[in-house]
Amino acid sequence: MLYDCTRYPFEEARVLTIDAKVLGRKKPLFNDWSIPLPPDLGGDGEPLTLRVLITRIVLEEVKAFRERQEERKVLKALTAAQIDAGLAKGKVDMGGRDLKQEVDEDQAVSAALQAFEDGIYLVVLDGEEERDLDKEIHLHEDSRITFVRLAMLSGG
Repeated sequence: MLYDCTRYPFEEARVLTIDAKVLGRKKPLFNDWSIPLPPDLGGDGEPLTLRVLITRIVLEEVKAFRERQEERKVLKALTAAQIDAGLAKGKVDMGGRDLKQEVDEDQAVSAALQAFEDGIYLVVLDGEEERDLDKEIHLHEDSRITFVRLAMLSGG
């Protein structure tokens, strides 16, 4: 494993907000979400690198993906309001299935870092673009990181 984020206790008050955009689209790729900052990474002006930060974010998302997969295995009884909301969205979902999708943490981290190096996306941390994976960066309470996916031109 490239970085073990599970060995650090979290403080609930310190979070990093994450969002993503695609150039040329008004709608974000997903709703903002947050991860807790461990005390040894970025709090109170402590330095860390963009490589470690991206690794931590990817590992947190892999963990969240696995939790969502576990939740989908459970068959749920829906209320009338949940059924109505599902009908409005076009899908009523009771769960109760195992999609058996496996994610390799190391591969996910490697793919994210390679995509950054290949210029597939940009990283903006607290309003400043970050270009170097190994440069020290500083986080503070309520820092915000934005991933900007670049649209590839066709027919070049």
